[in-house]
This record gives sequence, structure tokens and C-alpha cells, in this order.
Amino acid sequence: MSAQAPTEQVNEQKFFWLLVLLVIAIIGSALSVIYAQHINRKSFTVLQALQLERDEMNIEWGQLQLEQSTFATHNVIERAARERLGMELPNQKDIEMLRP
Repeated sequence: MSAQAPTEQVNEQKFFWLLVLLVIAIIGSALSVIYAQHINRKSFTVLQALQLERDEMNIEWGQLQLEQSTFATHNVIERAARERLGMELPNQKDIEMLRP
């Protein structure tokens, strides 16, 4: 029996260190899950902010396109040519047709 007692003690010691190693692994795994969840929430918050900014830019782009189409109409261009540049439509007698 004395020969088995040191073997049992060695087995118990191995079991103890294995248990300690497993507890450390479980704690490390739990901390990894917590960290990953934190990063995930942070990334989701940034994603939502960027999506909101994208939506606001899309609205502004639509407004700018509407404004551009308004300024590109014939009446607006003609009015700007008259008021800003002092241009006028020529009289019929001042128009010359060139033929090749």
C-alpha cells in the first residue's frame, strides 16, 4: 500500500493542476467573449452613425440634383444671360444665315 500512496498523490496533484488549467482556460474564454461583444457593440454603433450620415447625404444629393435641374431650365438660363451678362436676343434683321 505504501507504493500506491505516492502514485495516488501524484495523480491527485496532476488532477489539481489540470483543474487549475481548465479554470484559467474558462476564464480566458469568458473574457474573450466579453471583449468580442464589446467590440461588436462599438462597431454596430459606428455602423449606425455612418448609415445615418449616408442617408443625410443622399437627401442632400437629391436636393442638389433638383436644384441643378431647376437652374438648367431654359428660362433661368435666359434670365441670367439678360441680367448678369446684358445679353439680348438679336433682331431678325441682325441674324445672318451662313451656308456651306
